[in-house]
Amino acid sequence: MGKQVIDINWDQKFDFAGTFKKPIMKVLVLGAILLVAGIVIEMMAGGHEEVAEAGDHAYHWYHRLFAAIWVNNIYFAGIAVIGVFFFALQYAAQAGWSAPILRIPLSFGNWLPYAAVITIVSYFIVGHDIFHWTHSYLYDVNDPQYDRIIDGKGGFFFWPMAKGSFPIFFIVRMVVFFAAWALFFNKLKQLSYAEDLEKSDSYWRRTRTVSAIFLVFFAVSSSVAAWDWIMSIDTHWFSTMFGWYMFASWFVAGLSAVTLITLFLKDKGYLEMVNSNHIHDLGKFMFAFSIFWTYIWFSQFLLIYYANIPEESVYFVERLQSELYGPLVFVNLGLNFILPFLVLMTRDAKRHGVFLKVVSVLIIVGHYIDYTLMVQPGTLREHGGLV
Repeated sequence: MGKQVIDINWDQKFDFAGTFKKPIMKVLVLGAILLVAGIVIEMMAGGHEEVAEAGDHAYHWYHRLFAAIWVNNIYFAGIAVIGVFFFALQYAAQAGWSAPILRIPLSFGNWLPYAAVITIVSYFIVGHDIFHWTHSYLYDVNDPQYDRIIDGKGGFFFWPMAKGSFPIFFIVRMVVFFAAWALFFNKLKQLSYAEDLEKSDSYWRRTRTVSAIFLVFFAVSSSVAAWDWIMSIDTHWFSTMFGWYMFASWFVAGLSAVTLITLFLKDKGYLEMVNSNHIHDLGKFMFAFSIFWTYIWFSQFLLIYYANIPEESVYFVERLQSELYGPLVFVNLGLNFILPFLVLMTRDAKRHGVFLKVVSVLIIVGHYIDYTLMVQPGTLREHGGLV
C-alpha cells in the first residue's frame, strides 16, 4: 500500500489586512473612550480634593490611573517575555510537537522594546506614588516616619548611592533585564528564520544553545523582576515563593494567549499543519499550569498564614478581610483555577476549540485581576477596584 500524501502549504504568512485592522482600531478607540470616561468620573468623584488618607499619602484620582498603568506594564511585558521563554523551552527540550506553532509565541517578543520604554518612562512618572520605598524621609533616623525595615532594604534599591536618593541599582536592573530579554529575542528570531531558509542543522544547534542560556538568565531575572516590580510595593512583606508565583501567573496567561491566537489563525485557514493533537497539547498545558499556579498560590498562603508572622501575613489579611478586595480574591481563584479545572478536566474539552477559547479568555482576564490584586492594595488601599 502506498503512503498517504498530505498536501500542506508550508510557506504561510499572515496578512494583516484591513479586515483585521478595522476591528482592532474600533477596540482601541473604545478603550480610549472608556479610559477618558473613567478619568472624568474619578475626577468628578473627588479628583480635586484629598478624599481620604492612603497610608501616609492623600488619595487623588490619578493614583488609580497610575496603579492601572503599572499593572498593564508588568502584565503585558510578562506575556511578551513568556512567549520568548516558551519558544526557548521547546528548543532546549528538543520538543517536536510544537514546531508548527513556535512562530506565535516568538512573535510576542516584538512587544518587549515597547514594553521596556513604556515601563521605564512610566516609572519616572508614577514610581513615587507606586513604590513607598522611594520616599527619602523613610531613611532619615531623625524623621518621625523613619522606617527601620525599609531602611534595611534601602541598599537593594539605591546602591551605590545614598538611601533615599536616586534608585540607580533598581533602574539598572530594570534596564538590563529588558535589554537582555529583547537581545535574546532578536537573536532567537534571527537564528530561527535562518534555520528555515538555510535548512541547516547548525542553526538549530545554535538556537538550542542560545535558548539554554536564555532560560538560565530568565530564571534569575524573572524572579528579581518579581521582587522589584511587584513585591517591593508592599515593602514590609516578603515571600521566598513570590518569584515562582509571578512566573506561574505570567506563564499560564502566556499559554492562554498562544492557544487563543492559534485557534484564531486556524479558524482563518492558516496553520494547516496544526491538528487536533496540537490543540490537545495546548489544552493540557493550560490545564496543568492553572493547577500549578493554584498550587503556588495556596502554598504561599498556607505557609505564611500558618506562621502568623505579622509582617508577612498582613499581605493576605488586607486582601481577604477587605470588603473591596475580598470578593476579588475568590473571583481570582474562580477564573484562574475552578473554571479552567472543571471545563478542561475531560479529554474532549481539551480538543474542542470553543471550550479552549472560552477558558483562554477567562484565564487572561483572571490573571489581569491577579496582578490588580498584587498592586492595588499596596498603592490604593481601599480606593482601588476594577470599576
